[in-house]
Amino acid sequence: MKRRNLGWLSLGSILSSSAWADMQLNLTKGVTEVSRDVYDLHMLSMYICIAIGVVVFGAMFWSMVFHRKSKGVKAADFHESTKVEILWTAIPIVILIAMAVPATKTLIEMENNDNSDVTIQVTGSQWKWHYKYFDQDIEFYSVLSTPRPQYETQEGKHLDVDAGDKVKGDNYLLEVDRHLVIPVNKKVRFLITSDDVIHAWWVPAFAVKQDAIPGFINEAWTKVDEPGIYRGQCAELCGKDHGFMPIVVEVLSEANYATWLDEQHQMNAQAAEAEKASLTAEASMEELMTLGETTYVAYCAACHQVSGAGLPPAFPALKGSSVALGSIEGHIDIVLNGKSGSGMQAYGKQLSMKQIAAVVTYERNAWGNDTGEKVQASDVKNADEGSGNAEVGTATTPQKAEEPVAEALPEDLSKIYSEDELMVIGEEVYIRACAACHQPAGTGLPPAFPALKGSPIALGDIAVHIDMVVNGSKKNPAMAAFSNQLTKTEIAAVVTYERNAWGNNTGDLVQPAAVDAASAK
Repeated sequence: MKRRNLGWLSLGSILSSSAWADMQLNLTKGVTEVSRDVYDLHMLSMYICIAIGVVVFGAMFWSMVFHRKSKGVKAADFHESTKVEILWTAIPIVILIAMAVPATKTLIEMENNDNSDVTIQVTGSQWKWHYKYFDQDIEFYSVLSTPRPQYETQEGKHLDVDAGDKVKGDNYLLEVDRHLVIPVNKKVRFLITSDDVIHAWWVPAFAVKQDAIPGFINEAWTKVDEPGIYRGQCAELCGKDHGFMPIVVEVLSEANYATWLDEQHQMNAQAAEAEKASLTAEASMEELMTLGETTYVAYCAACHQVSGAGLPPAFPALKGSSVALGSIEGHIDIVLNGKSGSGMQAYGKQLSMKQIAAVVTYERNAWGNDTGEKVQASDVKNADEGSGNAEVGTATTPQKAEEPVAEALPEDLSKIYSEDELMVIGEEVYIRACAACHQPAGTGLPPAFPALKGSPIALGDIAVHIDMVVNGSKKNPAMAAFSNQLTKTEIAAVVTYERNAWGNNTGDLVQPAAVDAASAK
């Protein structure tokens, strides 16, 4: 009797939800409502499969044992049974409906990005993640921070590194230099894309896995119930270092998140001041080589190798190369702007001018190159101005991309513009301020940036259209407010353009006075 009770107790513990959830081989519940719904769907499907397996295999083995020929049993001789066929058709239909109803509800909820509190753009690139917080002027790259000697264990590599430095840490290949930080109990919307190949942003604890595709924006969201640190990885084969592209999300309380935002703004201000100071400072060779080596290992060594030997032909060697031994201007340019048609990225947005100067100096003097040449931040600045690129260091010191439009068009709010005047001005403003998201043809990049061609906004109420451009969208933070970026005349012109371009042809003309009246409400 005791053995029987123990058996039932063991079976009950195995089938209990908590026991399944604690098993390392099973799907985890996660820390969001959606992730728990996904877990419940998984368990429901597994229980149904187990029940079907028990019934089917039970009937099969029962028939094999009790209806075997050695017992004198003869097989029944019949052609068909209408009742049986109805049953084995109806029962699976009922089972599928029972599974489909909760699955459909969960899928619809997973796709509902409305009313988000925070919007973050996630951009994958080989082999790092770039995070940009909308309306916060905060953006940064998140790069693997596991020391290279821990995972580059091939014979002959890192022979000069102490054995202790090769010991794997607690979060081996799952730690980064900068965490993505989000607030607890807030709906966070992710706009996910890529700037090179296809990646996939995957955090199992959130039940979020979305492809990052160049030229396309996918959406996902999460609302985490518990503060903590949650880890994920790129889940799409994206090149040689696909396995070294982790994701770390740190969830903070609302108060701590507000403090973190303040700290980031202060860091940006300090970085801007440091960048400005570096333009007039003269760094020593030792300082440039130290910073250059750190930057090179973090950003360049994955392709060009720590030894500078590269991985030809895709990633050429820097040791003794024509780039590292050639003109300084050409070397700076290729680091700043990359090289089209190759795997060489542009680092103008990822590194500060001082970092670029340091890494160029390092590459020109390491591995026996020994040119003796120093590159200063001012040299990078001069090269950048010569190339017409004004975005060096934006990852460290993000700036708003606002144009000084106040001088472009003198404001005369009483002036009545003709349709031709409004369309000419509107097209110029649209191309400059709107086309990056909504596309020159008005087709947008749905769902994050909806099409304006034939859209309810462009064909609907003029007042709603003006309000959207002036104040932005509360439902979609990706739609910024343009009241501080454009003049009232320009807003009137761009609204007119959007309502009459691409076949919209509403015939509506919006004058500056109408925008002024709407702005005063």
